[in-house]
Amino acid sequence: MAHPAAPMPLAGPPLATMRDELGALARLAGPLVGANLLQMAVYAIDVMFVARLSAIDFAASTLGVFLFSLIMWALIGFTGACAPIIAAELGARAHAVRQVRRSFRMAMWLGALTGVIAMLILWHGERILLWLGQDPRVAVRTGAFLDILLLVMLPNIWAGVMRTVAAALGRPGWAMLVTAGAVGVNALGNWLLVFGHGGFPALGLEGSATASVITATGMMIAYAAILLLDPKLRRYRLFGKWWLPRWRRMGEIARLGAPIALTFSLEGGLFGGAAFLMGLIGVTEVAAHAIALNIAALAFQVPFGIAQAATIRVGLAYGARDHAWIGRAGWAAIVTGTGFMALTATVIWLAPRLIVGIYVDTSEAARAREVALAVQYLAVAAAFQLFDGAQAVAAGALRGLQDTRVPMYVAAFGYWVAGFGTAIVLGFHTELQGVGIWIGLAVGLLVVSALLVARWAMRAKLGLLPAA
Repeated sequence: MAHPAAPMPLAGPPLATMRDELGALARLAGPLVGANLLQMAVYAIDVMFVARLSAIDFAASTLGVFLFSLIMWALIGFTGACAPIIAAELGARAHAVRQVRRSFRMAMWLGALTGVIAMLILWHGERILLWLGQDPRVAVRTGAFLDILLLVMLPNIWAGVMRTVAAALGRPGWAMLVTAGAVGVNALGNWLLVFGHGGFPALGLEGSATASVITATGMMIAYAAILLLDPKLRRYRLFGKWWLPRWRRMGEIARLGAPIALTFSLEGGLFGGAAFLMGLIGVTEVAAHAIALNIAALAFQVPFGIAQAATIRVGLAYGARDHAWIGRAGWAAIVTGTGFMALTATVIWLAPRLIVGIYVDTSEAARAREVALAVQYLAVAAAFQLFDGAQAVAAGALRGLQDTRVPMYVAAFGYWVAGFGTAIVLGFHTELQGVGIWIGLAVGLLVVSALLVARWAMRAKLGLLPAA
């Protein structure tokens, strides 16, 4: 039986008003934001269980997850470059079914190739940490942890591709539902395997890694089932002819995705590098930094979800070659993301101690200095919330224009020259110490946001728009 051509769920006619565009953005970004926040809950569950183990195991988990996440998110960004390509195909309405299927298939192929390479790197986790000068006891435990956790890499990359494609094809709500299920599976897995409840063996740190493997595999299977069974998605027959290579399309995704992967690594590396700088000052500073960074990361999930939606919305307009629609889609996302971060900045500024109290007992005398430092760091975090939101969404909008190489250079300069350089100078050559390091983070975000928003504003002069 012949399959009918799939509808173009998000392409449609251009939305004529900013109000309409804001509504379309909200319908797309809402579920993606929800999925991002739930993903934070998945990570928080791991921390809650592992934190009850020994200090060495907790340190091993922290370092292992940092190394794993730095690679994984880079590769998810790399394969996620299929999103603006698919959106442009839908916007142009030219043989969209076949083109979308090819983009999906080659993104999955790239995920397999790069995922295997990443797993081989993580297999040498103990050696990497010893090379970085970490405690040998921690390095040994980290290596054992990563030997299991590396099995999460491929399911997570493939699940990321499937989630991205489902959202681009008008089904973003599945992302939130699947991630909500992952929260439950991960919590149960940790409860059963870390401490040996329900008759299962107490595997400790390795049990937490095993729970992550089960959760990631479950998410991958769930997304595959959705693409096969959802009436709106199965018309694309995304798994059809999965063995057939399309080298040109793979090259397009790789060329667009490589700068995205490097940009994600540069940003993640900045905050990871700040943690290492804090470690040179003191243990208390590291603990306070971790609390403040977790709060800032939680708030960041909203503009990050809006940025993902902006890539799709701008990509649709880019494919339709509609300059006015491109402008409305991008500015709607930038204003929304920055506006939300203005709200979070106000909350953090007005009640930092109350927020810190969610993580630690602020009345405990032994933790008074840790709390005081976290409150100081949050004061800086409140100041850079606007910049963080603006840079994330502006980068997403530029990805919709398939502009990724220059934003990568901007990230390299802003984060590592301006940001990290300022952190070193203020953290170790002034009395500011930890606060100086956080000011460095703020400077990096300020520079990147200013340059990316300016690039978006000058998109026509810079030749980033398609021919009308």
